[in-house]
Amino acid sequence: MPTKTHVQTRINGENIEFLCEPRQSLLECLRDVLQLTGSKEGCNDGNCGACTVLLDDRIVTSCLVLGVEVEGKEISTVEGLAQGNSLHPLQQAFLENAALQCGICTPGFLVAAKALLDREPDPSEERIRFWLANNLCRCTGYDKIIRAVMDAAGKMQETKA
Repeated sequence: MPTKTHVQTRINGENIEFLCEPRQSLLECLRDVLQLTGSKEGCNDGNCGACTVLLDDRIVTSCLVLGVEVEGKEISTVEGLAQGNSLHPLQQAFLENAALQCGICTPGFLVAAKALLDREPDPSEERIRFWLANNLCRCTGYDKIIRAVMDAAGKMQETKA
């Protein structure tokens, strides 16, 4: 039986401790150990972006990070976007712009888009397309996703003004 490692981290603003095998990916730990099933397994080799999370405010594909590597780190997942029953403006914009279909890619797009808007509150369409280029969608195409991010950026600017 493999030895498990004790990991202390912070996920979506909450201190968390869990046990994992040294070979388990962060994605497996999030989904199977911690029951945070928002991040999806699309390719399991880092190419689709469905499992995107923020690790110390950097975008990572959680299928390529080992669970033991997050010791003492800060993780943000799609579950951390909404505030109680209030959707994040990005989540609302994805709904209003029909920017999702099957939902496998959606969590990764949301987390990556939030990282962009946190850094650049008013990005150009070109910048959004470039920033989200590592996230793949096989259902909706990208125009609705880009429109949703632009819509959310505008609404977020309005609320700050």
